[in-house]
Amino acid sequence: MQLGVNVPNFGPGTDPGVLREWTRVVAGLGFDLLMVSDHVAVTPDVAQRYPEPFYDPFTTLSWLAGIGGDQLRLGTTVLVLPYRHPLLAARMASTLQRLSGGRFVLGVGVGWARQEFDALGVSFGARGRLTDEYLEVMRHVWKAEDQAPPALWVGGHSAAAIRRAVRFGDAWHPLRLPVSRMRSVLADNALPGFAPRIALRLTDAPVEEVERAAGVGDMRQIVGDLTELRGLGAQTVVLDPYDGDPAETRRPEAAWRTLTAVAEQWVRAS
Repeated sequence: MQLGVNVPNFGPGTDPGVLREWTRVVAGLGFDLLMVSDHVAVTPDVAQRYPEPFYDPFTTLSWLAGIGGDQLRLGTTVLVLPYRHPLLAARMASTLQRLSGGRFVLGVGVGWARQEFDALGVSFGARGRLTDEYLEVMRHVWKAEDQAPPALWVGGHSAAAIRRAVRFGDAWHPLRLPVSRMRSVLADNALPGFAPRIALRLTDAPVEEVERAAGVGDMRQIVGDLTELRGLGAQTVVLDPYDGDPAETRRPEAAWRTLTAVAEQWVRAS
């Protein structure tokens, strides 16, 4: 099982130098995948958790592809697919796939920020239907024009998202769920693959919540979550150290220390 990291490409503490250092830390610790998020219009609902500056994922990953070495994969978790014309999204994704030597992972989702949809002139209520239509178009374009398709991970955990992952995806990419919830979905559905993104919040004492999100707890719990996800067939697990406070982006060293500790413990456990 490979491990990845969701790197903040937004916030008051993020700049090109910080993004460069994030990439060096992720690659240097031996992680396999670096992923970033997506927003186009940083409307008030988005800005509460993901404020400016917000670096475009395609441009950012194209730049970082030359920094992290030839082995580090790069991806989006997740690209909000209804925000872009499917022909544009298909072209950008296949270009990054080619330029990176086949290292791009396209994680997609339907989105959640109603104000952002309004700002972009896209129907919030139609976002699920649009995502399905766009995925169909993109798949057709990649095949018809002999473009290089990236690995496609489908985010979300609704019934519609599960159907979407089965129909279009190379993997189901749930975000920040308890292990028990993911186990239940996997037991009830024949999914093409499994690549969850989990939280990463290391605590001094065990977290006793019944619905504890995977990746939240003391080191024993986090390593146990990773072990259980591997047993459930996860090909990749993406660790997300960002806990929702934009001030965290001013002190990335705290996340780097946690990632270092988890990487060391996981090597020992494996």
